[in-house]
Amino acid sequence: MDDIIMLPGSGGSGPKHWQTLWQEKNEGINRFTPNSWDQVELADWIRALDRAVEATARPPVLVAHSLSCLLVSYWAARTNHTVAGAFLVAVPDPQSAAYQAEDASLAGFTNPPIAPLPFPALILASDNDPFGSMEYANMRSQQWHAPMINVGSVGHINSASNLGAWPQGWALLTAFRAGIAHH
Repeated sequence: MDDIIMLPGSGGSGPKHWQTLWQEKNEGINRFTPNSWDQVELADWIRALDRAVEATARPPVLVAHSLSCLLVSYWAARTNHTVAGAFLVAVPDPQSAAYQAEDASLAGFTNPPIAPLPFPALILASDNDPFGSMEYANMRSQQWHAPMINVGSVGHINSASNLGAWPQGWALLTAFRAGIAHH
């Protein structure tokens, strides 16, 4: 199995989040570990992602949720490390009212790079995500050169969405990994 690095958003992914459930069922999945999931600091999160990528035997697939989707864009603009690809779930709009109300420590993430990502990426978006509209996800899809899939009306695609192990998401990740293996 390829190395997979799980990148939860702010607060980390709790025990009922699909990221945690996937990690529990698959030995090849590791989680990046910033100093704090709650006091979010961009530089710390970038260093934590660097450490996680350095610890892999081969270029990993990044599986990012929410704030970590923005992290991937910042990291990609600064790193010399190589990854196989990025699976970006529920890209938040840092200018949205819901995002702005969430946490002042997220301010370091408010102006993500618009440059195309230097590796294959796929965006998964929900058409009723309170933290990011379909229009925003589509804009990021175009800027980052990452195709986008609408996974339906499942909110922020998190624990509150009651997706359990989210089999649809796992199937999409499996297809994405198979597609980038041929690059």
